[in-house]
Amino acid sequence: MAELIIHQDKIPDNQELIKLCPFGAMEEKDGKVMISAACKMCRLCVRKGPKGAVEYVEDAVKPSVDKSAWKGIAVYVDHVDGKVHPVTLELLGKARELSKVTGHPVYALFMGNGINAAAHELLHYNVDKVFVYDAPELARFQIEPYTAVFENFIQTVKPSSILVGATTVGRQLAPRVAARMKTGLTADCTILEMDENTDLSQIRPAFGGNIMAHIKTPNHRPQMATVRYKIMNAPERAEKESGEIVVCTIEKEKLLSHVRVLDIVEKPKETFIENADVLVVAGRGVKKTEDLKMLEKLADLLGGQLACTRPMVEAGWLDAKCQIGLSGRTVRPKLIITCGVSGAVQFTAGMNHAETIVAINKDPKAPIFKTAHYCLTGDLYEILPRLIEKIEMGR
Repeated sequence: MAELIIHQDKIPDNQELIKLCPFGAMEEKDGKVMISAACKMCRLCVRKGPKGAVEYVEDAVKPSVDKSAWKGIAVYVDHVDGKVHPVTLELLGKARELSKVTGHPVYALFMGNGINAAAHELLHYNVDKVFVYDAPELARFQIEPYTAVFENFIQTVKPSSILVGATTVGRQLAPRVAARMKTGLTADCTILEMDENTDLSQIRPAFGGNIMAHIKTPNHRPQMATVRYKIMNAPERAEKESGEIVVCTIEKEKLLSHVRVLDIVEKPKETFIENADVLVVAGRGVKKTEDLKMLEKLADLLGGQLACTRPMVEAGWLDAKCQIGLSGRTVRPKLIITCGVSGAVQFTAGMNHAETIVAINKDPKAPIFKTAHYCLTGDLYEILPRLIEKIEMGR
């Protein structure tokens, strides 16, 4: 365990060193500087204090795993009745990119019932092996049998890294699998990088998007990460299949579930902002709920949808499913027009991969202008009516 060691003889002024601690964890006792339990290990005293006065000592951690025994980057295939969620294809593309660093193969883990045709379709996306667990008990997602299959796959294949889509199913399954394998899991990664020693750098926003946390799992395998839809780029479908299908089996008793599904009611199809090619986004610059109709009209003219920032949802103006950002949805449209959006990191993290970003804001110093490709400085109540008029005239 890490600790701070104070070298009293190298402190010229005790009070000056004590003042450096932002948590008040340093105090003077009998002429000596002491560190209390309030210390957060920020190491500010090490960096800013007198040279050599405070030393940070960390115990060497011996690797608890033989990394050479774990090979491959696996992607969990998220699907409903064999229809594969597009986030799976995005992760397969990322897995192939990461594999170029280590030379590891790319695997896909596919569990369900009657999924042979869908499994062959994955071979068009540059997968080395698709491991298929096909059983009636796996027809629909149930946490116990799916976790058992996942565990069987890991113990048999020993993949070094596992990527899971941050879908409704993925958010339930990945943590349980990680806990069972006694390994780490990083949720909602926005960047993934591979080291030559097979350590996966899992990068995600933290503290409300104010910093980017770099997380590694150097002493455990497999390494696990979830990634939201639309964060990575999906590869193009190849004409010919490559790779192979590996049919796997598991003991029937491991597929038993304590949950019995009585009925499945299909939800009416919804239109999600993640799938829209054009988005018009309402921010705090929109003064009244009635004014949203103007933004909606623009969205309709462009064949798009209306989206919003978090304050709009908190005010009850729009539904949470319309929210973009870290606490909302991640989108990657061809065109996004932000109206009265300041551009906080929490928002831009959910849309900065859009092909074309147009920002309208009357504040020339608005942070959104650092992200936007086209910046319009002015009142949205003057710009939007003119823009709508121009589009209507051009029709």
